[in-house]
Amino acid sequence: MNDTAQAPLILVDGSSYLYRAFHALPPLTTSKGQPSGAIKGVVNMLKSLLKEYPQSPVVVVFDAKGKTFRDDMYAEYKANRPPMPDDLRSQIAPLHQTIKAIGMPLLCIEGVEADDVIGTLAHQGEAEGLEVVISTGDKDMAQLVTEKITLVNTMTDTVMDIPGVKDKFGIGPELIIDYLALMGDKVDNIPGVPGVGEKTALALLQGIGGLDAIYADLDQIAPLGFRGSKTLGKKMADNQEMAYLSYQLATIKLDVELDIAVSELVMQSEDVEQLKELFAELEFKTWLNDLNRKGTVMPAAKAKSGADSAEAEDSDSVEAVEPAEPEIPVEYDIVLTEEAFNSWLEQLTAAKEFAFDTETTSLDYMQAEIVGVSFAIEAGNAAYVPVAHDYMGAPEQLDRDWVLAQLKPLLEDPAKGKIGQHLKYDINVLANYGIELQGVASDTMLASYVLNSTATRHDMDSLSSKYLGHTTICFEEIAGKGAKQLTFNQIEMEQAAPYAAEDADITLKLNQNLIPQVSEHDSLKKLLDEIELPLVPVLSRIERNGARVDVNKLGAQSQQMAERLVELERDAFELAGKEFNLSSTKQLGEILYDQMQLPVLKKTPKGKPSTAEAVLQELALDYPLPKLIMEHRSLSKLKSTYTDKLPQMINPKTGRIHTSYHQAVTATGRLSSSDPNLQNIPIRTEEGRRIRQAFVAEEGFSIVAADYSQIELRIMAHLSGDKGLLEAFQNDQDVHRATAAEVFGCSPEDVTADQRRSAKAINFGLIYGMSAFGLAKQLHIERKQAQIYIERYFERYPGVSRYMDTIRDSAKEQGYVETLFGRRLYLPEINARNGAMRKAAERTAINAPMQGTAADIIKRAMIAVDQWLQAGEDDVCKNVRMIMQVHDELVFEVPNEQVETFKAALKPYMENAAELDVPLLVEADSGENWDQAH
Repeated sequence: MNDTAQAPLILVDGSSYLYRAFHALPPLTTSKGQPSGAIKGVVNMLKSLLKEYPQSPVVVVFDAKGKTFRDDMYAEYKANRPPMPDDLRSQIAPLHQTIKAIGMPLLCIEGVEADDVIGTLAHQGEAEGLEVVISTGDKDMAQLVTEKITLVNTMTDTVMDIPGVKDKFGIGPELIIDYLALMGDKVDNIPGVPGVGEKTALALLQGIGGLDAIYADLDQIAPLGFRGSKTLGKKMADNQEMAYLSYQLATIKLDVELDIAVSELVMQSEDVEQLKELFAELEFKTWLNDLNRKGTVMPAAKAKSGADSAEAEDSDSVEAVEPAEPEIPVEYDIVLTEEAFNSWLEQLTAAKEFAFDTETTSLDYMQAEIVGVSFAIEAGNAAYVPVAHDYMGAPEQLDRDWVLAQLKPLLEDPAKGKIGQHLKYDINVLANYGIELQGVASDTMLASYVLNSTATRHDMDSLSSKYLGHTTICFEEIAGKGAKQLTFNQIEMEQAAPYAAEDADITLKLNQNLIPQVSEHDSLKKLLDEIELPLVPVLSRIERNGARVDVNKLGAQSQQMAERLVELERDAFELAGKEFNLSSTKQLGEILYDQMQLPVLKKTPKGKPSTAEAVLQELALDYPLPKLIMEHRSLSKLKSTYTDKLPQMINPKTGRIHTSYHQAVTATGRLSSSDPNLQNIPIRTEEGRRIRQAFVAEEGFSIVAADYSQIELRIMAHLSGDKGLLEAFQNDQDVHRATAAEVFGCSPEDVTADQRRSAKAINFGLIYGMSAFGLAKQLHIERKQAQIYIERYFERYPGVSRYMDTIRDSAKEQGYVETLFGRRLYLPEINARNGAMRKAAERTAINAPMQGTAADIIKRAMIAVDQWLQAGEDDVCKNVRMIMQVHDELVFEVPNEQVETFKAALKPYMENAAELDVPLLVEADSGENWDQAH
């Protein structure tokens, strides 16, 4: 299961909304006579879309100037349309400029209409598995609606999916083109069939079918019995050519040649200065005031480029919420003297708790140097202590070592509460200076994550926007962008101090807002206080411990992979009969389909045979060249991502790799990691295992890996209470063999290796919501046979079926599901009208409690094991380092002489991390490297 559902692609019919805004809204002009009402109407509509879909890219498409292919097809096309009013024409250029300055992709493609561009993008997005929402008021777009493509009309606040099309038109989306072809369109001057209006067209389509079905037997018309049906057959025959021309004119193209791919359609940062100029010129005073006050006019917050930005990775922004009360006036101090510092230190010492933040030179916690610190005791009152700004003309600052020495007793006092935003980063940075931060009272990033993991990103900017209605100072505003972006020590004090002090102030305010909300639910407060917050220092220690890698081994692997890639290329050329670029989809398509005549399993939106990974995987089962291509792609990715890159990531001071673990990214509670991403090193391939061989222990030590066995299946047994599953685990049976015996109707002793493999696919597939189609594909069997397996599984394990039904119903009623420890995953689409979105939410509802409970268990185990290691009271755990957490596995570096006793002592800590109705089983092994420890 993906931990986070992908946000829909939003396609806006700009031309439709421009005309509607112009005609529907009162005229508005500036003092200089520039019309501006349509601009304001469209921008308001775009703001509404961003509020409704805060996590999505919003692409705006307009008609280009000049003729289109339809004018060549039919000279009278749109001939009845009056010319564009001058008052509207003059608003197009400033509207386009405004949309671009907001950061939205804007497309105008010559030779086609906006509808065709939207249709093409929607079709491509659907082919890539995206949900697509088309924002339009044009009824012709109903022909594009599918399970994954819906229409929304922002002006009337209506949504149209497949049932919506049928409700509105009386026919499904597949007949909309036929509908338009029959009745014509006066606005676009599509002729249609004379005498056929809305009712007649509907009667024909409902009674017979589409245009082809009607013309296949015109005698079917008369018996339909509507008014004029007896003579309509002749009219239809006389106008057959016109009907099919109308069909072509009404058909939205799905294969427009575009220079940009769907994946490249992303939101850009607002050009604030350009927006200020435009809004001043157009006299949009409210928006201009918002820009001057908040730095943004749109509701989606931009992420702050700071230490907490990594935690926002793979997540998305959220709409701003207007504050319930006026913002508190702020007073921010710049502390440049010992006297001023001592005054603040007294206040901090006297306070029960305070917000704290560091400003540094880097996001890499192992290399970051402190540039300054900030703190806040009460809302609106904060201070920044600069210690290492070194730009030319920087004011004299307090000595960094002196400041940190004064703060050390306070920061290390476990009784003095510290509030932070992504405090793990600050803990790591302070550790570089010999300070062990203790007394973590709250972390606003984690409080927000526990409250609702999917409501927003959990970086400071997004949280401030959502919970405080306040737009924070954006890092790019003070540091610039791209290659020329300044590091914090290079930023002038007048800009740096308000930014830094605001960090502490906003953290304090967020804590005052979020903790009461979390505390309303005992389970959430317990989750925050007993799992997420205690885990912070544990993860910090793991990160700083790092993992040792063998550079020579990685180098040798890279060389071997390079040689294998050359071999694969050579073999591919031999199979193809000529040389070609294996990375070129065009050349590959020509080889596979034009030259080798392989079966076309799927086509691209442009109608060409697909060379996508899923297609090649299926072809690879029967044909050698696709199999070679798949191996080449996989090997190339491993080489560039790991064997080439890992040596470059070794810290020169420690000689180790130091990943970053993220607590607030995945929806379900699982940890993720980056730089490097340890979760994605494959374990089931030979190459992946060889990469793990490069993760080695230092001399005199061994690697110990301890892994939960089938933890999610055990959790399913506990949650479902199914008798068969419970007995299998309680009796320490091979659960896959037991399932195979049940499904295939044989004794466990007679289960073959293939049957066990199939049962394993069924066991894991069903808890991830796999359909009969998916199971059939995985097992390479007929769909009907896969359905029989699934039905037989549920007959044998009825408790699992009941659990799935119950959890689906509960999710629909509550809007969320919970783990065993009270973690909530909200499912806003569980009651969606869109069937595909609703089904995806239902699958998540079934799996999330298991995946989330597994995440909670491994976190509880990490805390328990860390406490044991830190106490150091047991000789067996002395000098042991916890160095990695990957999926359901903990990895340690252990002195050689302690390995066996350590493994035996470790298992109870992990196996007792939760009390289930079945035993938790941990398998621990050891070796010189990570692979040997499996």
